[in-house]
Amino acid sequence: MNLGIDVLLKDHLKLIQGKRVGLLANAASVSAGGRHTLDRLAGEGGGKVTALFGPEHGFGTKAQDMEAVETHTDPATKLPVYSLYGSDLDSLKPTPEMLGDVDVLVVDMQDIGSRYYTYVWTTALCMEACREAGKPVVVLDRPNPIGGELVEGGGIEEGYQSFVGLYPIPNRHGMTMGEIVQMMNDEGQMGVELTVVPMQGWRRSMGWNDTGLKWVDPSPNMRSYTAALLYPGMCLVEATNLSEGRGTDTPFEIVGAPYVDTDELMEAFDSLKLPGVHAAPTSFIPTRQKWETKLCHGLRFVVTDEEEFRPYLTGLAFIWLCNRMYKDKGFEWRHEPYEFVTNRPAIDLLTGSDAFRRSIDEIDLDIIEQLAETPYDYIEARNPALIY
Repeated sequence: MNLGIDVLLKDHLKLIQGKRVGLLANAASVSAGGRHTLDRLAGEGGGKVTALFGPEHGFGTKAQDMEAVETHTDPATKLPVYSLYGSDLDSLKPTPEMLGDVDVLVVDMQDIGSRYYTYVWTTALCMEACREAGKPVVVLDRPNPIGGELVEGGGIEEGYQSFVGLYPIPNRHGMTMGEIVQMMNDEGQMGVELTVVPMQGWRRSMGWNDTGLKWVDPSPNMRSYTAALLYPGMCLVEATNLSEGRGTDTPFEIVGAPYVDTDELMEAFDSLKLPGVHAAPTSFIPTRQKWETKLCHGLRFVVTDEEEFRPYLTGLAFIWLCNRMYKDKGFEWRHEPYEFVTNRPAIDLLTGSDAFRRSIDEIDLDIIEQLAETPYDYIEARNPALIY
């Protein structure tokens, strides 16, 4: 298959020829053949790359989650690398000065199919900045690694927007980066001059393993297709004091804490009979972040049927279960600020409202299943933006 960068250089060179090009990218911004987009633009693009922009984790994808990155000069190309993830909200959007030597901004970012993944919101803020500066944006499309058919979760209630959800799309959105930005530009009336360069050969039914592409970590803790498949549910664990496996080799595939009894939690989880998944026992010692250097007991999630598996439902049900079993033994919601927000709990930002948190002690699995459903009006609303 051909990715957006491959199609751009084959069929749409006029978009960048003779222009000063800014590039928003990271280490996973590679062509189908494995060459980085910066190298391909510099060698084949016909334009001149004049500025680089790095999202959360940086252009080199080395910083950890929510770790500020400094603007710097790339030692190889001597180009400025403008950080779009610093120490405050203002750092998330390019300034007019950053765009001063840019005629067109090219975006080549690998999304993973979940609303919380911040690259699409960095792109949205870049689109706002480019509209204000009168600069066009070219988005090079990439696969949704967890497919484009299944959708889970609701939108975002007013007042719960954040950098893990600036626009009301579901938790598992079933769209590509190009489709999301196209929908935001049309429905949100951003008014930026936007061109989405589509892929060739991708179908909505494809998971990552169907693409034939090599996995390149799009962020330091997104190390496998399995992690991406689990992420729409397991990212919710960030909103608790359970470890989501950061500081181990398999983040988002394992979860635990010192106060967990593995055998009883595994038995309780499997008794829920959630579709397409079961639990295996594990223990681990994180090397950083929550429970650093402490022995954690917990579960490894094993996806048995990708088509049946519902990660967001699984994440909600798992946290509901841990609250029921361990709220008097150590389970807590996250207290620290989350993605620059100090006045709302992380779980509310991730779920898009306070409904789950406020009702968690009273609801049952049937209610959780309803919370995980996607309103039909979203399905209808996204149709005009679908490319594939």
